[in-house]
Amino acid sequence: MIYIDAAKILGLSGEVSPEIVRKAYKEACFKFHPDRNKAGEEMMKAVNEAYSVLKDFMGDLENKQISYGEELNTALGVVWGVVGLKMELCGAWLWVDGDTKPHKDRLKQVGFKWASKKKRWYFRPEGLRSRGRGKMSMEQIREKYGSASPEGNYQIKLTA
Repeated sequence: MIYIDAAKILGLSGEVSPEIVRKAYKEACFKFHPDRNKAGEEMMKAVNEAYSVLKDFMGDLENKQISYGEELNTALGVVWGVVGLKMELCGAWLWVDGDTKPHKDRLKQVGFKWASKKKRWYFRPEGLRSRGRGKMSMEQIREKYGSASPEGNYQIKLTA
């Protein structure tokens, strides 16, 4: 994860010091703790990774404020636990593939967009702009930004 993505997850901008990062990390831990929200485990992985990237950072982030944490948490909440969907967090983007067709409307409603070249859905906040125009493959994206996928049995079967 690059430091700009980490800052967006923790909701930081402007001048940053280790003390500011630590305070933002503690606030994010409180807000996204697994006891407080169903997708908390995955959200905490993103928060912890963001903290590890920024904990010793000192300087100006040179980016406008984009608080990505709330939006990512909402997106994770929609796909969390749905059988047939596979999640992957690459940098600040959440990718979803698998059996997505039955969940298409639900994904669109939260702000996921379809990446036809990659054959999967992606989520990113409204204020975050893409420069690549979809030229990178998923392998290149994973290599450049890193990748985290939920481990273990995180899916539940929906019953009527």
